[in-house]
Amino acid sequence: MSLAHTFDHQLGLHSIPNVAPIVFVIDEDIVVRNSLERLIRSQGWQAETFQSAGEFLDQPRPFVPSCLVIDLSLPDGGGLELQRKIARERSEMPIIVTSGHGDIPTTVQAMKAGAVDFLVKPFRQDVLLAAIRQGLERSRVTLDHEIEIRDLRNSYESLTPRERQVMGLVVSGLLNKQVGGELGISEITVKAHRAQVMQKMRANSLADLVRMGAKLQPARYAIHLA
Repeated sequence: MSLAHTFDHQLGLHSIPNVAPIVFVIDEDIVVRNSLERLIRSQGWQAETFQSAGEFLDQPRPFVPSCLVIDLSLPDGGGLELQRKIARERSEMPIIVTSGHGDIPTTVQAMKAGAVDFLVKPFRQDVLLAAIRQGLERSRVTLDHEIEIRDLRNSYESLTPRERQVMGLVVSGLLNKQVGGELGISEITVKAHRAQVMQKMRANSLADLVRMGAKLQPARYAIHLA
């Protein structure tokens, strides 16, 4: 089993230290696949190659920086459709399209379907490597953000209903006394709840808590006033 298989979406998001990024390659030409695999591994990255879009889609989602190098002319006709599917379901995985045809309509179609780069065969190795590096960095940034949001949501889920109410009112700008008036509780009780919120959310300051509330997008999580 490959390393990519060990990071299934069902396991949740976790930081994966010291694991090399993965570059997926989909190309019907075995010579091209083998050549790209050697090139990718020479850079210290993992490489996983597939002959068809179907083979790739059977793989679990990896939670390490990754990108996809895909030939537009796949035997199952899935090039553009695969791009669209990945753009919807795996937005953290940038797509680099390769093709033997560099006409403008083909390029436009590929970019609209979610590609971050379009390379016409034959292309220079350094051009491909530069595109992969850019894609992997983009993937890393997206995954870091996703992990941060997942951690924030987990912390938020640990709050009691009352603590969520207090947090919602505090991040909206109300003072402790005003929060108490809204909830019908004493200011001392508000302070106690607020301290628990700060601890559970691992916020070092009110400004930290406000930023966390903004990242969690308050409109999407329920804050019901008693």
